[in-house]
Amino acid sequence: MSELLRRRGPDEDAPGGRTPGTGRMSGRAARVGRRLWTLPFRPWARVLLGLFAALLIWVSWSLGQALTAPGDDSVAARVADWGRNNHLAPVVTLVETLQYDLNPPKVGGKPSIALRPAAPPAAAHHAAPAAQLPPRLVSPAGPPLPGEGTWQVLRTVAGQPALLGAYLRPDAQHTSYVAAVASMDPRLLRFQLHPGWSDPGTADWGVPYDVPAGGRSGLVATFNGGFKVNEAGGGFYLDGVSRGTLRQGAASLVFYRDGHVAVGVWGRDVSMSPAVVGVRQNLKLVVDHGVVPAAVDTNIESGWGLTIGGAYYVWRSGVGVTADGRVVFVYGPALSVRTLADLLQRAGCVEAMQLDINPAWMSFMYYRPPAGGADPAPVKLLDGQQRPADRYYSTTSRDFVAVFAR
Repeated sequence: MSELLRRRGPDEDAPGGRTPGTGRMSGRAARVGRRLWTLPFRPWARVLLGLFAALLIWVSWSLGQALTAPGDDSVAARVADWGRNNHLAPVVTLVETLQYDLNPPKVGGKPSIALRPAAPPAAAHHAAPAAQLPPRLVSPAGPPLPGEGTWQVLRTVAGQPALLGAYLRPDAQHTSYVAAVASMDPRLLRFQLHPGWSDPGTADWGVPYDVPAGGRSGLVATFNGGFKVNEAGGGFYLDGVSRGTLRQGAASLVFYRDGHVAVGVWGRDVSMSPAVVGVRQNLKLVVDHGVVPAAVDTNIESGWGLTIGGAYYVWRSGVGVTADGRVVFVYGPALSVRTLADLLQRAGCVEAMQLDINPAWMSFMYYRPPAGGADPAPVKLLDGQQRPADRYYSTTSRDFVAVFAR
């Protein structure tokens, strides 16, 4: 027995190949351990490890820059925007589509809000006779609910109705949702295009990325601009500086030196001239010469948004002009491009275009006249909008329009 024990090697008895009582590895186990230890440090592995480390450092730096940039964009909006800017657009679109499929808009039901905007006290003192207001809007959802489609004076200028608001359900299916309609009189109001610090980006625009303190006198309203310029199918022009290229055939919101705006097809209805101070292009018209084109029913990203196709019922916004020159802005949830166009058409638009989509990017605020030298007080036209009412009182990442009393 003792002879047998003497013949057994350490590899046969000791767990892990260790020599009993020594704590040392046997020769074979040590050789295996050395091979495992040195494997990751072969040249190709070193290269892969270095590339991974560099990628991790770059992602941390780049995403960190996006998350700490100026503005009040949400974390989700910043991450999605960062992904689209860094060749991850298909991934972001997939996530948004999955979210939509898991949480589609509700069908049926009734709105949980009153279908009549609350007029600011100053406007209430100068209530306009019904004869001065446009006709009540016809609801696309069928028989109107109390207050639905009824215009309310939100701001007056020189005692005249300058800004009107109304609410409508978007269609006969999504009857628990409410879209807002704002109608602005360009004879009493002037319009100013503002850049966003991220899009169209920093440049010598001559116009700030917000409505700054000291520049808020006479402020009546603000509303969002369009898609990111590289996704809008057109360009952005302001005071002699451009981003992207102003494209023939693109839907264009054009700002003139005298403060009025026009909506039309670039190169057909509107074009560059010494009177033009700003141009915001975005996709194609959704109302053209009073008609909603059949193209709005085409559910393709390249036509109506790189995030999600035009037939999806999501937050959307749009702007148009009426035959008598009024400027109309529409926004709300559960809108397809077709139902957005229908609301703009119902509000009297003869030319209209889609602006930005998705709740992270859109807003409309009207401003109550200041009291005692304070700033005008911002009010959301739709309480359900994500962005805060004072969004444009600080630096913003996206372009927008400010509306002032003349």
